Amino acid sequence: MTDRLLATVQAGVRIFDLGRPMFRGMPQSPNHPQYWHTLPRRHGDVVRADGGSAANDLVVSGTHVGTHIDALAHVSHNGCLHGGVDAAVAGVGGGYARHGVHTIEPMVRRGVLLDVPAVLGTETCPPAYEITPADLERAATAHGVAVGRADVVLVRSGWGRHFATGGDSYVGRETGVPGVGEAGAQWLAERQVHAAGADTIAFERLPPQGGHALLPAHRVLLVEHGIYIIEALDLEELAAAAVHEFTLVLVPLALTGATGSPVRPLAVIADV
Repeated sequence: MTDRLLATVQAGVRIFDLGRPMFRGMPQSPNHPQYWHTLPRRHGDVVRADGGSAANDLVVSGTHVGTHIDALAHVSHNGCLHGGVDAAVAGVGGGYARHGVHTIEPMVRRGVLLDVPAVLGTETCPPAYEITPADLERAATAHGVAVGRADVVLVRSGWGRHFATGGDSYVGRETGVPGVGEAGAQWLAERQVHAAGADTIAFERLPPQGGHALLPAHRVLLVEHGIYIIEALDLEELAAAAVHEFTLVLVPLALTGATGSPVRPLAVIADV
């Protein structure tokens, strides 16, 4: 008997790549080590007797670079990780056996896109705009989707369009960056979502010249409710196709004890 999922795949699916390409100099948070790639060996450096040659790579990178997922070990509050785990004790030995990114199971889940600029009537949310529960409710209603338990909810602010123009505009140190506020994070938590993501550098709203000084949505999601955060998503193609419900496929690297991992999420729908 053919598995129903395999039958769907064989009949045809459309895949939206939600991950950003990783390259030297790409926009990223200044709080994390930069991504670096080089070739220690190039073709021709060593040539085998039969004429064959191989190249190889060296990559040095922070784990919260490019499109990535935050593990529950990433943020603590008053000295505790999610579930009251002592953050200092958990990090003894140079890694987080509890709540490290290796503990995140591969995700094949219902995904929901909430396109906030679409319901605001703008191309992108203004700088430092706080996405409120009312905005999320309005987007869900307009798109005809309900956010439910165990979903992965992706919030488009439109700010992702700045990724290609360079680090200053995307990181938004001077202007601030739009995003979900503390109340919006509570709205997501009340619906018991599995993970939440956005097209911005830090998921949540960043005030002008404020940077990452305060991150209340991270506290609400990661520490208080154990909800993973996905950042720097590319949501433009998905939004342009008006796809608001899909199968989300996401697999973090099994980096034992790490606080995050680069990811390449896919939104999959039947090709009808």
